[in-house]
Amino acid sequence: MQDHPEPLPIVFEMPVTVTDEHIDAPGHHVNNVVYLQWVQQVAIAHWSSAAPREMQEAVVWFVTRHEIDYLREVFPGERLVVRTHVGPAKGARFDRLVEIVREGGEPVCRARSTWAAIDVRTGRPTRITPEMRAPFLR
Repeated sequence: MQDHPEPLPIVFEMPVTVTDEHIDAPGHHVNNVVYLQWVQQVAIAHWSSAAPREMQEAVVWFVTRHEIDYLREVFPGERLVVRTHVGPAKGARFDRLVEIVREGGEPVCRARSTWAAIDVRTGRPTRITPEMRAPFLR
């Protein structure tokens, strides 16, 4: 019997340039809330770019938990890459992992978010099927 390796997640990337509007009140570095916005934006962009239209029309996602580690300060004018991929599914939920790095690869933030799949017709959680995960794995 031959073992089949687990499929690997496809990493999705979103470039970001830090602007003055991302900076906190004291005017020094990116506000922590902005990192959370980027975490959500990259998740939505990944889903929108990979999931077939029928799937996007049938399922919406809601966050049930965010866990963020702020590693380094980021300043106006810096160019970043926000990377994400999906983790294992459990029932109607899966973790999405995010890393925000400087262009050269230095990590500035890491996040883990738990997302729940909601059936658009019923408004109820729906089990994540292999077909729902397939566009995000290689």
